[in-house]
Amino acid sequence: MTIPHDPATLGWKKWVIGARPRTLPAAVVPVLVGLACASGADVTTWWRAALAGVVSLSLQVGVNYANDYSDGVKGTDAVRVGPLRLVGSGAASAVHVKRAAFIMFAIAACSGLVLALDTSLWLVAVGAAAIIAAWTYTGGPRPYGYAGWGELFVFVFFGIVATVGTEYVVSEEFTAAGLVASVAVGCLACALLVINNLRDIPGDTVAGKNTLAVKLGDARTRKLFALLIIIAMVSIGATSAMVGAYALFGLVGIVAIRPALEAVARGAKGRDLIIVLGNVGRAQLVMGVTFAAGIAVSLTQ
Repeated sequence: MTIPHDPATLGWKKWVIGARPRTLPAAVVPVLVGLACASGADVTTWWRAALAGVVSLSLQVGVNYANDYSDGVKGTDAVRVGPLRLVGSGAASAVHVKRAAFIMFAIAACSGLVLALDTSLWLVAVGAAAIIAAWTYTGGPRPYGYAGWGELFVFVFFGIVATVGTEYVVSEEFTAAGLVASVAVGCLACALLVINNLRDIPGDTVAGKNTLAVKLGDARTRKLFALLIIIAMVSIGATSAMVGAYALFGLVGIVAIRPALEAVARGAKGRDLIIVLGNVGRAQLVMGVTFAAGIAVSLTQ
């Protein structure tokens, strides 16, 4: 979302912008796919899926605010090409952004606790790990996002954990198909972060933020993006082999990401990558909806 006027005049809208709406498919898609993987179970408790969605969305928004706060106070966002950042632009104080992050983490924790009490208390440990990982991504004395481990966090928590976790809280069981499907979900979530970090290589290099993109360099980061899409395709194919051919509907999302692949291959930089980021987010959502629908049809027909 671009900002055509003074950030100081945005009012409540700044919090919507600061939540980074383009990243929210990363929270929705694993819940959809996990729910679909649970649809073949003998016993399901569907209301838990809604609560899983609250947990996932709250964590996503929370980590976005936490990232805004940490990068803002460290000066990493002082010079950037992408959308507005609350602390870096002066649209909101660091204290208020930090508070917003903690509020979102609290919502995630409370919702997760309800799920844990209704299913298994081991989810408390998983939830605690997710919140700690969300904060230490760019916060704390040694943020792992500054050391190139951000993509691993996204793959694990917004891919495997969120997908398989949703399947478990709905059906109280895990399946191999759910685990395989979570790989595609994680790869698309990582692809979103890779494009974001590709765009920010110049500024992050100056600021000393050694993301994986900074470490790999421009050319290899573009190859990583393409590799993630290929792995997602393989995961969708493998899932279809396990549950049924309808799961191949998920490939519609891969087709939708083609413009982004072409733009990255052509060498899109700077503001052009903001458009690519939007395309990846939309394609991720398309993949999630079509993949989930295909899995559900395959498991329930």
